[in-house]
Amino acid sequence: MFQVQHLNVKPETKKLETKQQMKELVNKLKGDRVIWSFVALLALFSFMPVFSASSNLAYIGHGTGNTLGYLVKHLAHVCIGFLIIYWVHKVPYHYFRAISKIALPVVWLLLLYTLLKGTVIAGANASRWIQVPFIGITFQTSTLAASVLFIYVARYLSKTKEENEPFQTSFIQLWVPVFITLALILPANFSTTALIFSMVMMLTFIGKYPLKYIAFIIGSGVVMLAFFLLVAKAFPDSRFFSRVSTWESRIMNFTTDKPDEDDYQIEKAKIAIASGRLGGLGPGKSVQKNFLPQSSSDFIYAIVVEEYGLVGGVSILLLYLLLLFRFVIASHKANTLFGKLVVVGLGFPMIFQAMINMAVAVELLPVTGQTLPLISSGGSSIWMTCFSLGIIISVTKKEEEIAEEQEEKERRKEALQRLIDKELAEEDLPVDEREEIYEEEAMYSIQDNSRNPMNAVLNK
Repeated sequence: MFQVQHLNVKPETKKLETKQQMKELVNKLKGDRVIWSFVALLALFSFMPVFSASSNLAYIGHGTGNTLGYLVKHLAHVCIGFLIIYWVHKVPYHYFRAISKIALPVVWLLLLYTLLKGTVIAGANASRWIQVPFIGITFQTSTLAASVLFIYVARYLSKTKEENEPFQTSFIQLWVPVFITLALILPANFSTTALIFSMVMMLTFIGKYPLKYIAFIIGSGVVMLAFFLLVAKAFPDSRFFSRVSTWESRIMNFTTDKPDEDDYQIEKAKIAIASGRLGGLGPGKSVQKNFLPQSSSDFIYAIVVEEYGLVGGVSILLLYLLLLFRFVIASHKANTLFGKLVVVGLGFPMIFQAMINMAVAVELLPVTGQTLPLISSGGSSIWMTCFSLGIIISVTKKEEEIAEEQEEKERRKEALQRLIDKELAEEDLPVDEREEIYEEEAMYSIQDNSRNPMNAVLNK
């Protein structure tokens, strides 16, 4: 009878302990819980499309079609991404003001190294990745550069709100770093350069930078791009201008009916979307994933619609729009101008990138190579998205949450100081008194090397 009751109680106790642990974990998550929820939903939904859409990579990679390894890899990327969100959201967001100024030159060195010695992966003809030494992980440096640049621009705009700096000063302090960053990204990735430039223009407009200066910068950007294209025409065989012909062909093929590789991708994506209809073919039952290149990254939205139908595609779109709405609310509630601009500068590009990815799948835009944030496979894309989300969530933390974290930090400092003071006090004691303390501590130790295991308790 006693054993039956014990068996009945034990599972309930485990459930209560699990619920308590989950409650404690949720309580440790500060900031906007709605943003946390939307991010978790997008990440959870990503597993089935990635698992299904990775089949062509599996056939190309090892010829078996087994996508379990790609699913485990995506799981690792997502888990690391959520750890990044957790760690970053614990950091007060105003710390990133100074960090952005220091990090920008480091980013330039990484971009330059990528341009000269970058790695080509997944059949791309552009060096956009660098390989981390001793680990073997590839990382796309332009994603890091975009986040750092947006924070830097937000820092400058918030700093100069009360100051009427002349245009020459702002050009050196703001626009020279922006153009250096864009110039280092442009040769390998035009779409990312255009997206970053557009978002910087939007950020400066929201930050109330003078409109006449914004118009001048836009004109200067167009002139610089035209100059770059002219130089590319003059030196067509240079590796720095190898992508220009690809850009031209994509734009020309988008406006005409001339068939090429990009048209092949778009046609397969449209077939996938048309096949999905309202309810989709079902999870894992996509057909076009076997024919569509980059089906797990650039064109994953087409696979989502094919397998989950119009319902799944619209649901993903609504999740991104709701996330955008929460970003607007977070920006409005931020206590400082820097916080408002950081939320806009890091949050809006995420949503615009998602819209660009979806627009490419339905041929509203030329092929760009932009991934679907939090859903497409790819480590650097997920990690930098999570880095940006961590900063945004840090901005949304309430005053009582910040005070609680500060109080906990002070308690840890006091405890550490007490330990240090105790050690210093013991070092100042005479040798005899110090030995007596050590003997007394040893007597109450729970460690015991004798044969009787109860001696430690009995002696105490």
